[in-house]
This record gives sequence, C-alpha cells and structure tokens, in this order.
Amino acid sequence: MTRAGAPRNGGTRGRPSTGGGSRNRHQRAARLLAAVFLAPTVVGVLVFTVVPIVGSVLLSFFHWNVIDSPRWAGAANYREMATDSTVLVSFTNTLLFMVLAVGLQISLALVLALALDGRLPNWLRTAFRSAFFFPLVLSAASISVVMKYLFNQDFGVVNWALGQLGVSPVPWLTHETWAMVAVVLVYVWQQFGFSLLLFIGGLNNIPREMHEAAAMDGSTGWRKHLHITLPLLSPTLLVASVVGVINALQVFEQPYVLTDGGPGDATRTVVMVIYQSAFEQLRFGSASAVGVLLFGLILAVTALQFRLSRRFVHYQ
Repeated sequence: MTRAGAPRNGGTRGRPSTGGGSRNRHQRAARLLAAVFLAPTVVGVLVFTVVPIVGSVLLSFFHWNVIDSPRWAGAANYREMATDSTVLVSFTNTLLFMVLAVGLQISLALVLALALDGRLPNWLRTAFRSAFFFPLVLSAASISVVMKYLFNQDFGVVNWALGQLGVSPVPWLTHETWAMVAVVLVYVWQQFGFSLLLFIGGLNNIPREMHEAAAMDGSTGWRKHLHITLPLLSPTLLVASVVGVINALQVFEQPYVLTDGGPGDATRTVVMVIYQSAFEQLRFGSASAVGVLLFGLILAVTALQFRLSRRFVHYQ
C-alpha cells in the first residue's frame, strides 16, 4: 500500500531532469561549432565584398586622385557620366557584347552537350569534356595575347587558313565590326566550357524513362529535344544564362589585350572605362560612379532574368 499522492517510482518526483539541460548544451555547442566554421566565409564576404561595395558607393560622391584629400562632389560624377560619350558608348558596347557572347556561348555549349550525351565511348566523352573545359582554367590575359597573334591581319593563322579557302584577309582587330566579332569569339572560346559542363550535368539528371516514353509516342530527334529535353533542362539554362550575363557584363581582359578598346571606342567596355578612369587618370570618384551604375545594371538584368524565368523554367 502506498499513500495517496506518493510517487511510485522510488521517490524520483521533484528531482530536476537533466535531459533538457543536456540537450540545450548540445545545441549551444552545435551553434558555436557552426559559427566557427562560418566565420572565415562571413568575414571574407564582409571584408572583400560588402565593404568595397559600400566604399565605392560613398567614393562616387567625392573627387579623389589618391594624392589629395577627397573633396565632396555630390552628384557631379553622375552628371558628368551622363554626358560623357565614352561612358555611354562603353555601356552600349557592353550590352551588345553581352547579347552576342551569351547567346553564342549557350547555343554552342547546348549543341555540344547534346552531341556528347549521345552514344560515345566513355573515354572519348571524358576527353572532349576536358578539352573544352581546359581554356577556362587558363588566364584570360595570356589567352588574349596568343589570340592577338592568331587574328593578326597580316601574318595571323586565322587569315592564313581563310586564304587557303580563297577568302581575302579579314581586318579582325582594326575594323569596328570585325574587332567586336574577334573579341566575342575569343571570349566564348574560353568561357563556354563552363556552360558545357552545366548542361552535361543537367542532361544526366533527366530520367531516361522520359526519353523512352517520348520515343514510344513517336517523338525523336529535335522534336524530342524541343518538347522533352529543353523543358527539363530549363533550370540549368537559367543558371547558365545568369552566370553568363554577369560575367559578360564585366568583360575586361579580352578587349583590353586584343584591341585596347579600339578601333576608336568600338570595343571599349564599362570595366575598361573604370580601369582607365581610376588607374590611368586617377579619377577614382568618377570610376566609382561608373562602377555603381554597372552594379545596378547587373542587378537589374539578373532580376529581369529571374522574372522571365517564371514563364519558361519548369522544375521536376
């Protein structure tokens, strides 16, 4: 017989439970460990990304040549930029370059990815992937130096090969139209390997049953790719296009080495204007204003891409 209300478990009622406290300690330890591992990345982002962005925005409202103290300029740098023909042409060139380069890069990478996704031996597929990706790991400046000789009008290999086909020498680097074409070709040759690997990975994630079902329904060849492959590959297309646009809007090495922005201002890009204003003319305030506008342009174009993606991106 036990007295009414007395504990039946040997008098443990009223003792403090240690389970909750131990669980809280484990949670605090886990949060502390996560903070330790995240700290280097967070500090790096703050120091090398957030602080420079904020500093550039602030500097765009000053006149500063590094030698003298910064002088308040207000919106003068932005007004000057709006009337500077070189800046306006550079933005036009950059947008044109973005359209040509990203369009060619994604189209070429998609076609090659579909070709490599066919019935090829594994060793040959691996060799092609490595060959197409290899230019991406090289320096853009060193590639541009080599390409400058290859595209030379007088003794370049490209014009020599065209001459064997009966084509007259092309002024790749000295004609306004052909100079932009040469810059786009060199840029795409180096960059499309990244999009190619993205598309190959996306194709590998498409269930084979989808293609088999489409074949049974009579969809083959390009009809199958149009109605099955592309809709299922649309998330990868979105990633490739966003990354391609961001990189293309910041192009610098290829036009700087190949043509130095010429002939005239035919291939001068926004980042070239930023570099020349800051490090050649010591107008860091003006360079920061152009950089802020470029940053806003990248944000706007990226936001537009994600907005439009709601119509054509299909997730499984």
